[in-house]
Amino acid sequence: MNVEYTGRQYEITPAVRKQVEHGLIKIRKVLGDNFDTHVVLAVEKHRHKAEITITVRDHPIVGVAEASEMMAAISEALDRIDRQAVKYKSRIRARKRSPKKKWAARVAARKSESITTMAVGANATTAVPVVVHSFPAAVRTTETHVVKSDDSVAMRPMTLEEAVKECEFRDRDVFVFRDNNGKVKVLHRTKDGKIELIEAP
Repeated sequence: MNVEYTGRQYEITPAVRKQVEHGLIKIRKVLGDNFDTHVVLAVEKHRHKAEITITVRDHPIVGVAEASEMMAAISEALDRIDRQAVKYKSRIRARKRSPKKKWAARVAARKSESITTMAVGANATTAVPVVVHSFPAAVRTTETHVVKSDDSVAMRPMTLEEAVKECEFRDRDVFVFRDNNGKVKVLHRTKDGKIELIEAP
């Protein structure tokens, strides 16, 4: 992870670098280490402006914020990038989960093979078209295989936002956690990439 700083009428101090790199640790949990960062900090008429750009696989994610203090502007820009990074990661996962064109073509071909149209009737004028489906002689079944997983369970109470980020970071379809009141909740990722919340009674 490379971080490049540009200061426009503003001096880049070690405290600023530390805050930016601390904020990038959260984003690294979502996107991994393969991204470059460009930080532009500027002061314009007593307004502090922070523009942080992260490039992941030639895809830029930009967070821009203005505040009366530079630290507040940096924090807000990092929060915006964090939200965009989670959306970007979920879009990538949704693409991976969508069926491939070749597979869809094979399924369509199998369906066309298993459907036969024929006419039933006493003669050609009274014949009625009938669709005949052919089904496999034996139904394929798979044996259930149960494996215990500790990686899908949170060991400490967390908020819903923290749980969603942790679920994304661990790359799990099911994630069990407790909220701050001790109530058990489950996050479940559906086939279309959306995450649904299940609350235990």
